[in-house]
Amino acid sequence: MALPAIKLEERHTYADYLRWDDGERREIIYGRPYLMAPAPTLDHQLTSGKLHLQFGSFLKGKKRKVFYAPFDVRLFPKDDDSDDTIVQPDIVVICDRSKLDRTGCAGAPDTAIEILSPSTARHDMLVKFHLYRKAGIREYWIVDPERKTVSAHILKDGEYVVTTYGNEDSAPVHVLEGLSIDLSEVFADEDEFGRD
Repeated sequence: MALPAIKLEERHTYADYLRWDDGERREIIYGRPYLMAPAPTLDHQLTSGKLHLQFGSFLKGKKRKVFYAPFDVRLFPKDDDSDDTIVQPDIVVICDRSKLDRTGCAGAPDTAIEILSPSTARHDMLVKFHLYRKAGIREYWIVDPERKTVSAHILKDGEYVVTTYGNEDSAPVHVLEGLSIDLSEVFADEDEFGRD
């Protein structure tokens, strides 16, 4: 049976999103579907894994949780037929467990992390920056594996205040008191396959 075509000119909701079964990953922003980039680069995946490992180690046994993509986040939840903004950040931290349901996160996570790839950089730095600020995400990190930097945006009075960290820095996680991410480990240049 042929799948129905996704009409880009129409407004779509989470209910539509749940019916799409063509093997493609998408986000919906204000009703408009965005096809996600092909499989991420090796640098992207290595960076994501190292970040997730540090967050996960700190949160082990705690009520707060970290998730990695693909993981649906409905930023402005109402119901499946009217939710029109669904994103999949590379990593999210959720401190309020009541936001978790069977399909992902209903509401703004406390931290969202996007790892830049050449095909997504503009979208992550512009579209998602404004979207995450509007949704009230308290901490938004933009991680650039090529430049080996993290731009940490902390929400204060409805605006993001940014601090940039380099590959030798330790970046504090503001929503998780006591956690600083060792960026020298995240951006290490070692041969990932040379230590068996």
